[in-house]
Amino acid sequence: MAPYEALYGRRCTSPVGRFELGEARILGTNFLQDALDKVKVIQERLRTAQSRQKNYTDRKGHDVSYVVGEKVLLNVSPMKGVMRFGKKGKLSPRFIGPLKVFRRIGEVAYELALPPSLSSVHSVFHVSMLRKYIGDPSHVLDFITV
Repeated sequence: MAPYEALYGRRCTSPVGRFELGEARILGTNFLQDALDKVKVIQERLRTAQSRQKNYTDRKGHDVSYVVGEKVLLNVSPMKGVMRFGKKGKLSPRFIGPLKVFRRIGEVAYELALPPSLSSVHSVFHVSMLRKYIGDPSHVLDFITV
């Protein structure tokens, strides 16, 4: 007696080969072909989803670069429980600036010319933390209140 039959009281029926008492017939050919067809359908749908996502990224994504001397805004959005630049809470400013780009470091990092009030903050930031500044006097925030 096979171990499966001893445990469960019936013969093992696998999807590839099903064996009845007295006869051995293999049903695996249709099952195997159906499984291969399903795998091909799944692969095609994955390729479709990947191409759709790539299309969205290509439309929205763009490389951002700044020139030395250009003015940018620095993102200081509050995160839950994190104190950034001495401010905490929902009403703290999202961006401070404008700040001048002092130099470019690598592909995606920039060193900014920070005011003396922010001397305790490291001056190198990732490009994702920066936004291009469009000259408007109402955007300027006082660093003393920040």
